[in-house]
Amino acid sequence: MVKRGGTMGPGMWSLFILFALSLWSNSQAFTKNPILSRIRRAPEASGETKKCSYTFLVPEQKITGPICAARGYSTDKDRVTRLDVASVRDLLSKQRREMETLKLVVDVDGNLVNEMKLLRKESRNMNSRVTQLYMQLLHEIIRKRDNSLELAQLETRILNATTESLRLASRYRELEARYSALAAVVNNQSVLIGALEERCMQAYSRREEHPPMGPPLVQVVPENIPVSVPRLTNEIQTEHGRGFARERGSRSGPSPTGETLEVQKPPERNFSAEGPFRDCLEAQEAGHSTSGMYLIKPDEAERPIQAWCEQNMDNGGWTVIQSRRDGSVNFFRNWDSYKSGFGNIDGEYWLGLEGIYRLGRQGDYKLQVELEDWMGKKVYAQYNSFHLEPESEGYRLRLGIYQGNAGDSLTSHNGKQFTTLDRDKDAFSGNCAHFHKGGWWYNACGQANLNGVWYTGGVYRSKFQDGIFWADYGGGFYSMKAVRMMIRPID
Repeated sequence: MVKRGGTMGPGMWSLFILFALSLWSNSQAFTKNPILSRIRRAPEASGETKKCSYTFLVPEQKITGPICAARGYSTDKDRVTRLDVASVRDLLSKQRREMETLKLVVDVDGNLVNEMKLLRKESRNMNSRVTQLYMQLLHEIIRKRDNSLELAQLETRILNATTESLRLASRYRELEARYSALAAVVNNQSVLIGALEERCMQAYSRREEHPPMGPPLVQVVPENIPVSVPRLTNEIQTEHGRGFARERGSRSGPSPTGETLEVQKPPERNFSAEGPFRDCLEAQEAGHSTSGMYLIKPDEAERPIQAWCEQNMDNGGWTVIQSRRDGSVNFFRNWDSYKSGFGNIDGEYWLGLEGIYRLGRQGDYKLQVELEDWMGKKVYAQYNSFHLEPESEGYRLRLGIYQGNAGDSLTSHNGKQFTTLDRDKDAFSGNCAHFHKGGWWYNACGQANLNGVWYTGGVYRSKFQDGIFWADYGGGFYSMKAVRMMIRPID
């Protein structure tokens, strides 16, 4: 071995050995190469002993020391053998298997990473859902708290309303007691006035040979007289079932106001604050199909008035101008009361002559009188036209043709002016309102007295025919249980 400026490192020797083995294993390729063949034949030309010689082409290296060359095999301990090559190959295969194992591990780790990403995404979604549920729960808690506050306010309002109703009930009981006391006073006064009248009549009869007589009694004998009359009576029954005797009806004279004999009560039925309407037919056409109290303002009227609208009978649209049912309202009144109206709209009342006159001026109206006897039977009398003349004409009555099953007891009053105790406009020498205890379109005095005294039981005892009678049904001494007068525009 010849050294030239140094030695080769172990790495370089390994590369050199691998390259030599590769050349050795492919020695046949060198024999086919013309260049290598010429190199191999060079010793034969010189006549030397035939020996194998090889020339190795080594990559140029940076020589830093002497180069050593030697012939023959080296016995150095760093010589590469087949076992070394096999071990290297085993090592390479082992490393390859380890690399494949590492690749599988890397694949598994990648799947785990993807699964972790999915879990993180699901975790974020779950957190978002939990936050949403928390917000919903918080909103529900706030809403329930608000509901509890509203419930507390409602309970407070109910307690206040209950207290107010109790106060009103106490007030109503006080008014009932006052009403009873006033009724007793009126009863005593009626008896006293009756006695005074008798004494006056006796005193007058002593001075006059022929004292003034009352109006002629009704001579009509009706075909259908209500039967099974319980008793003869002159009692007036209130709506609470209390009764007090009146000698020959109410003789206390006209009441100056409507509060002397009646208690104003709150309405018990339907009431509509809409309107006002021209009449009840217009209220029905506006969609109000329930019977009840409505605001009515006829044309040319200064202010609206309350009236009861009957929407359940004969196609509805009837304006009730008079109602009698229980004797709770005194109808023995003066001219101003009958002009403006009085009573309770949901009970007994008179609409008012001025209001009836204004209603009739709006168009052509018809009148229906509904009568109910004490057996519960109802009959009616209908007139195909109805209106009143103005106050300057004494609210003169104008009627049309009659039809019905109650008998015609009102035509004899057609064309007559209205009479009260302080406005005598009848055809009798005396005052029919005085004898019949009401206000009406009296003749002399007439066949009907629907504003007279309300007697209970039907047939009554009285010196004069002062009950609520309809001569053609029951006669002059049969007082009806209930009466209604209604008007409606002609179809």
